[in-house]
Amino acid sequence: MVGSGTDSGTRMRVLIYSDNAETREQVRLAVGRRPAADVPKVEFVECATAPAVIGKLDSKDPLDRIDVAVFDGEAASPVGGMGLCRQVKDEIFRCPPVLLLVGRRDDGWLGTWSRAEAVVSHPIDPVALAESLAELMRSRTELVDG
Repeated sequence: MVGSGTDSGTRMRVLIYSDNAETREQVRLAVGRRPAADVPKVEFVECATAPAVIGKLDSKDPLDRIDVAVFDGEAASPVGGMGLCRQVKDEIFRCPPVLLLVGRRDDGWLGTWSRAEAVVSHPIDPVALAESLAELMRSRTELVDG
């Protein structure tokens, strides 16, 4: 990530993990090109499998850097989003912040268990998702710039 949120060339890479293409599309549409005016534009990186997520997050290439991740806690592949979140928090050095999508509001405690920095429930509320993602992007920018 380079520059400030108002720079036209600035991008933050947001990884979306879900085995469901519709869920990934809902996240993209809810976030749009920029979730808030004071954060950079978003470049999405989509993954449908846990090995692909780990490969992206563990990449040593600076051009492949992921700034924030969104994991679908309801993913039904062999590794769900909650378990994957906990795994990457343990295994990936300087793991980016993760926003976890959970099945219902009462499942928010699972975000704590999985070590996610933010939780949003299904059905996806575009305003809540954009606000939560923007907050994680701000915190990531502060870490990188500071």
